[in-house]
Amino acid sequence: MEKVASFEKISEERFREDFSKESCFLDVKYEELILPKRATVGSAGYDFFSPIDFELASGESIKIPTGVRVKIDDGWVLQLFPRSSLGFKYRLQLDNTVGIIDSDYYYSGNEGHIFIKITNCSNDNKTVYVKKADAFAQGVFLQYGITYDDDVHELRNGGFGSTNKS
Repeated sequence: MEKVASFEKISEERFREDFSKESCFLDVKYEELILPKRATVGSAGYDFFSPIDFELASGESIKIPTGVRVKIDDGWVLQLFPRSSLGFKYRLQLDNTVGIIDSDYYYSGNEGHIFIKITNCSNDNKTVYVKKADAFAQGVFLQYGITYDDDVHELRNGGFGSTNKS
């Protein structure tokens, strides 16, 4: 199996800045952040773990700072999805359907901090309960290609929508 990336925690300074924006994240401790990992040797996905307890009633959303960044080799991307069991049982969905973490996001001004926004889209009015340190999302590394006539030289600095900014 080819190794193409490494997960890291964001800096403590970035942690303090990003986790202080919402009151539900004020009790999160930097040393308690858990880096993503696979559950079994055959797992394609790396589980992302919640830094807090949370519940989502049907129709509710939450944006979770993970405290994680990832350094990815060129030619690879990390795609994020809800954990299969949560999607199956509660129709838990990422608000951007599939999260795309590009290799150059690591170098952004926000240190490439990965945020995951999820919504409970249950049709049965089910409430999903996630405990601190429970896996709630998963990331899969995929290789990609570019066209022969590709001539892009722009650099990223930011997260959501940053490639459209001038």
